[in-house]
Parts: sequence; structure tokens; C-alpha cells
Amino acid sequence: MVIRGACTLRKRQVLLFFVLLGLSQADTQSTRYSVAEEREIGSFVTNLAKDLGLVVEEMSSREARVVSDDNEKHLHLDLRTGDLLLNEKLDREELCGSTDPCVLHFQVVLENPLQFFRAELNVRDINDHSPTFLDKKILIKISESATIGTTFLIENAQDLDVGNNSLQNYTISTNSHFSIKIQENEDGKIYPELVLDTALDHEEEPELRLTLTALDGGSPPRSGTTLVLIKVLDINDNVPEFVQSLYEVQVQEDTPIGSSIITVSAKDLDTENYGKIWYTFFHASEDVRKTFEINSISGEVNLRSQLDFEIIQSYSINIQATDGGGLSEKCTLLVKVLDINDNPPEMTISSITKTIPENSSETLVALFSVRDQDSGDNGRILCSIQDDIPFILKPTFKNFFTLVSEKALDRESRAQYNITITVTDFGTPRLKTEHSILILVSDVNDNAPAFSQTSYTLSVRENNSPALHIGGVSATDRDSGSNAQLTYSLLPPHDPHLPLASLVSINADNGQLFALRALDFEALQAFEFRVGATDRGSPALSSQALVRVVVLDDNDNSPFVLYPLQNASAPCTELVPRAAEPGYLVTKVVAVDGDSGQNAWLSFQLLKATEPGLFGVWAHNGEVRTARLLSERDAARHRLVVLVKDNGEPPLSASVTLHVLLVDGFSQAYLPLPEVAPERAQADSLTVYLVIALASVSSLFLFSVLVFVAVRLCRRRRAAPLGVCSVPEGHFPGHLVDVSGTGTLSQSYQYEVCLTGGTGIKEFNFLKPYIPNPEAHDTGRNMGDDENFGNSFGFSGR
Repeated sequence: MVIRGACTLRKRQVLLFFVLLGLSQADTQSTRYSVAEEREIGSFVTNLAKDLGLVVEEMSSREARVVSDDNEKHLHLDLRTGDLLLNEKLDREELCGSTDPCVLHFQVVLENPLQFFRAELNVRDINDHSPTFLDKKILIKISESATIGTTFLIENAQDLDVGNNSLQNYTISTNSHFSIKIQENEDGKIYPELVLDTALDHEEEPELRLTLTALDGGSPPRSGTTLVLIKVLDINDNVPEFVQSLYEVQVQEDTPIGSSIITVSAKDLDTENYGKIWYTFFHASEDVRKTFEINSISGEVNLRSQLDFEIIQSYSINIQATDGGGLSEKCTLLVKVLDINDNPPEMTISSITKTIPENSSETLVALFSVRDQDSGDNGRILCSIQDDIPFILKPTFKNFFTLVSEKALDRESRAQYNITITVTDFGTPRLKTEHSILILVSDVNDNAPAFSQTSYTLSVRENNSPALHIGGVSATDRDSGSNAQLTYSLLPPHDPHLPLASLVSINADNGQLFALRALDFEALQAFEFRVGATDRGSPALSSQALVRVVVLDDNDNSPFVLYPLQNASAPCTELVPRAAEPGYLVTKVVAVDGDSGQNAWLSFQLLKATEPGLFGVWAHNGEVRTARLLSERDAARHRLVVLVKDNGEPPLSASVTLHVLLVDGFSQAYLPLPEVAPERAQADSLTVYLVIALASVSSLFLFSVLVFVAVRLCRRRRAAPLGVCSVPEGHFPGHLVDVSGTGTLSQSYQYEVCLTGGTGIKEFNFLKPYIPNPEAHDTGRNMGDDENFGNSFGFSGR
């Protein structure tokens, strides 16, 4: 039950309570409650929810609890009502002994957020103990010569209660000789003395029996009695005298049981029985009787039970010396118990926060109290933790410490801390207590995913199967849990014309890339795009990487012949003069290949010939040349099949058919042809028509260069009005050419064609150069014929 005072005082206490909480436990004052001892379990003490200014639901949500300094569960907090109840029946005498007031210290701890305040529970004494005398019978020997007014010491009674409930008065049964006088010693306790009111007579009344009653101040009062047996003795005129009125001795608490503490000594000048002295404890408490014993003859005081400095630090013992005649004297023995370091420090953890977010700083981890039951340096305490951790200890108020994080933590550097709190005293030897706390650092999404490479280059062969796995990207996230779970995605390409969504797809879980359709190297050699990796944190973090996909060429395109055309209605016929020298360029096969690299490297070979050995094909450039001198015996018409083959694996090829016509010269009005079958003649006629058609189509192109031709012809001396065309001849070294889609036309060529004027005859007319020298006329004509033949429908590369 809360101690009630004036209204203003109560308000100030409540206000002070909340100020204490707001100052983060900086104040050391405590709220005090009071309850009578021996109350039943579950008795109401106070309503903490009301005192704290909280609603009842907050007591449960904030995990309120009560922690006692002595680690005993005297109190119970009902979280449903906020009431503070007794958890056990309190016995003030057991808890505090003779200490008054009896105060139990405890703390009320609130979690989320962490707050606590100190409080005290005053256990009020009730009159539940009667005064008791340790001896049921007190023997007093009094000489009959004792003078009136002489006082005699009587053993006092013991009462475990305190305050008004403790021993307050003594009375003695009605008699004619004695009365009771109440005295008070140094510690405030009263004791009785027997006062002689009338003289005694041994012969008349050798023994008296009186009842001594001890009364406490309770309501109703309690009492205890003992029998006082008074023996009247003959005269003894010398009182024993102690050598010292005060004896002091220091004894370590670990002194073995049975050890001699000290020996007291008294002297009596009387002889015989009156000179004999007996030693006894006088007014000794129960603790003294349990701990020490005295030899009644020698006065040696021995240790009866183990000393404990933490329970009793000193003993004040009254020792009485009584002679054979009943006279007595007393002295005081003061025993000081010396502390040894026999108690390790104690640590009580009130609150622990076991998980800390990594981005939080100055976080309260633990609240704990320490104490050491020893004294002096043995009770001085030093608290410490390891040096290599970002945590510090802060003292709050007496014997209370908080463990807080010194700075923001990084889970990726260290995910947990095993903190050992060491409490060491300054005794000899030093004793220590350790307590380990495991602190887990919870993850915060502070790390973006990181790709293993900034860019990836993947390759895939063309004509791949759909859904083909072409590679993958990989990213890692240093965070944990959902913050480290990654999702991969394709990012929109920079080129809006790139149909990325139809080319590749990505597995969102593992970053594996797949080609969605067959790729064509000839249409798309390479493409780039970016992929993103996004974690599942809040907020989510992401990163990007560049992926380049290179399409590898397959040999899936056969060589294509550009010249001579194979789809014409009539085959192309090449004219070769019979006077041609070996190596004369008949024509050139021009071909291309849609592939690349070695798949586009073309080679030529003569597959079939009407007359083997007459013509040859250069393997690297497709030029068809004469292999030897022509003779009259050689047939006029020849059919050649040229094979064009690429260098792929496996190689692909194409073939072209050439028709070669051997003529005597190009100056004749018509070309003499050997007799052939009607079908053969018709075919030759079609060939001539095809040549004429080709010349007609080419005239549009030739017209654009007529000016250049005319100027060139005019500069020739003694040239015919229409001019004579000459073609520079020469060999070109063969080599393997990577046409890269352009065929064998990698070099530039110029072709010149000379035609006769309109004669009305649908044949080719050739002009001969004018040779003034008669001797050289025939030779010049022959050379002109050959040259004109080579320039009419003959091709030479420049």
C-alpha cells in the first residue's frame, strides 16, 4: 500500500517520478511504497500503471516487470490490471533482522522503449513476536549483607520486533524485598536491574522465587516471563574485578571453528569459595551465543561457528565474572570481524536487447546492476568489456550500468558480437564474474547488387534452336535475407529498333539468358543490351551490367555467281582470237558468298572442259585464261564448267558454265562458223542475239563515258574516225580473297567495248588501226585484230 501523505506531497512525488523517466534514469531518487509484514500472497501494494501514467494495455505491450536488488521474487506485477502484488508472505525479521526500517529495493523495467525507475518497499513491522528470555530460569546469588538500594543485573529478554512492537518494559511479581529498575544501554535497548528494597536475612528466607515479565509495546501487547531464583548467601565483601573493563579483538571471517579468540581475566581478593570466579556471557544475544562460547573456569572465548563479515561486522559481548559469594562484575568484549575477499562480484541483468539493426547508433543493449558483499577494496568493483568491439559501458546511478553501441554497426563486416562483461573487485586475490551476451546485427538494405563483371560477352551460332541457353550473368548482394534475394531483368535497349524482347529472355531467378529464336548472322552480327539485378529490400537497390551477344557465322550460304549470269535465256559466249598468246584473259568468273571469314573465302577450279589443257582457271580470282597457243585444229566452240567453292566446313559450292568461241579475227564482216546441226546453229544465233541485247542495255552506261572515249580516240594519231580501243593486258597475281560479301570483285576493273557503226548488218564490226608503214602493214593488221578482239567483249582488270 502506498504511503499516503498530504495531497501536494503526493502530486510532487508523481511529478518527480515522470521527470525521472524523462531524464533517462539520471536521477537516483526512488518512489517508496509500504506494506505490513505477514500479508497474504497476492495482497495489493499499488497500481503501477496508474503511478506510471500508462494505460493497462501498455504494461503488457511494453513487457513491464519488477526486478529486486537481492534477486528474490518478493513482488509480482499483474500485467492485466497493472497492480503490484505480493508474491510471497514477507517476514520482516527474516528479511532485515533488527534493522529498522526494513526497505526492499526494486526496479520497474519497461521495454520498447526501454525505461526503468527505482522504487522501495518498506516492510512495516507487526507485533508478531513475544518477548522471550533465553534462560527459563535466572539464578541470582545475593549476600544477606547487601545494602538497601543495591542493584543486581538480570538477563534481558529478546524481541525480534522493532519500534513500538519491540521490548518496552519489565515487571516483577509482587514481593517484599525487590523492585525492577529499567536501564538503557548504548544501542538504545532496555534491560532490567533488580533493586533491593529491604534487607535480606539468609536464616529467615534463604531463597526467593520471583517472576520477571517482559512487555512489548504492541497492540495488544505481548509478554514473556522467566523465573528469577534468588539465593541469599552469607556475607562476601569482595567483588571480582576484571583486569580490563574493555577487551578488543580483530578476527578474520575465515578463522577456523574452535579457534581461541581471547581470554578474559578477573580477580577476587576473597578466599576459598568466595574467591573462586565463574565466567559467563551476560545479556548475550542469540547470535553471540551461536557464534562464541566461553570457558567458565579459564575465561577463554572460542569460536563456535563460522564468522561472516557480510552478515555481522562486529560483536559486543558482555562477560560477567561471579565469585562464590554471588558477587559479580562485568566487562565488555568487542569482536571486530575482518573482511576477506570471499565473495565474487554479483551481476544482475535487468534487460537485454539481443538484436540491433546495423544502421542504428547509440543503441541500449543491456541494463544490469552489480554488487559485492565484501567491504573496502574487496567490495570495490570494476566493470569492463573487450576492447575490440564497438560497444561501451556507461554508469547510470549507483551500481547500475548500461551497455550501449558506440557507433552504427556494419552487418556485412561482422554479423554478431559475443560480448563478455567482466566484473572484477579490488581484493586480494581479485575475484571476478563474467557474463556473455550474444548480440546479433540485423540486416538493413544498404548494399546494392554487384555483378561479377561490368560487361559480358556471349557468343551463339546462327541458326540456333529456339530457347537455346547462351550464357548467364551473375550478381551478388552482401546483404542477407530478402535484402539479398535478387531478381534479374532485361532493361530497354538504347536502340529502339532492336527487338530485344523477341531475341533473348532472362531467368529472373538465376540470370540465365536464352535465345528466343534462331539468329541469322547475315542479318544481325551482334547486339548489346543491359540487364538489371534488383534486390527485394525496402527500398530496393539495383545495378546494371552490359551484355554483348556475338552471332557466330555458320557456312549456310553457297557461293553466288554474279558473272556470267546463269539465269539468262541464252548462255553467254566469250570470243577468243586464235592468235591469242598463252595466258590470254578469256573472262573472269565473279562470285560472292553471304557468309564471313573463311566461310566466304572462295576458290575456283575448272571442273569440265571440252578440250582439257586448252584453258585454265586461276584458283584465287576466277580468271579464265588460255593455257597454250591456239591452233587451227582446235574446235571453234568450247564449253567450260567452272566450280566455285568456299572454305567452310563442310564446304559449299556452285558451278557456272562458260561458252568460248574461237575466231580468226574481229575485222571480218561476219564470223565464219563451222557447219553445225540446225539446233546448234539456232543456239549460236541466240548467243549472238544475247550479246547484242547485252550491248544495247550497256549502251546507257557507255554513253556516259563516250565523251571520255572520244577525247581519248581523238588523241590517237592515225586512228580511225570511230577509234580503235586498246586494252592493256597483264597478269594479276592470284591470292585467296576474303570477299566479305562482295565476291571476287574486291579490286576495281575498267571494261572498254568498241562497236561498229550502223551498217545494217546485225553483226559486230571491228576497226583496224591505220598503219602508214607498208612493210609493217600486215603485222600491224594482225596485231590490231588480236587487240580489237581482246577489247570487244573481252575483259581485262586494271
